[in-house]
Amino acid sequence: MKIRTVCLGALALGLLAGAACADPFSDLAALPTFYADAGMKTMKLMAGFKKAWFAMPKHDRVTMTKACNDPAMSKPHAEFCANVLALGGAN
Repeated sequence: MKIRTVCLGALALGLLAGAACADPFSDLAALPTFYADAGMKTMKLMAGFKKAWFAMPKHDRVTMTKACNDPAMSKPHAEFCANVLALGGAN
C-alpha cells in the first residue's frame, strides 16, 4: 500500500513539474490575435500587436516575456519576440 501511495505521489509531482516548464508558445489560442492572417505568417503592425499584448492577462505576458528572453525558446518565434522585447516586455 505504501509503495502504491509513493508511486502515485511521484506521478502527480511529475505531472505538475511538466506543466510548470511547458512551452508558453505551445498554447496557440492567444497567438492568432497577434497575426494579420489566419495562417499566422504576417505579424500585425505594432499598434495592433500592442493592443493584443495588453489584452492578454498579466501572467501570460510575464510568461511570454520570460520565454522571449531565452534564446532557445525565442528562436522559432523571432518576429513575435522582437515585438515583445520592443515593448520592453511591458507588463
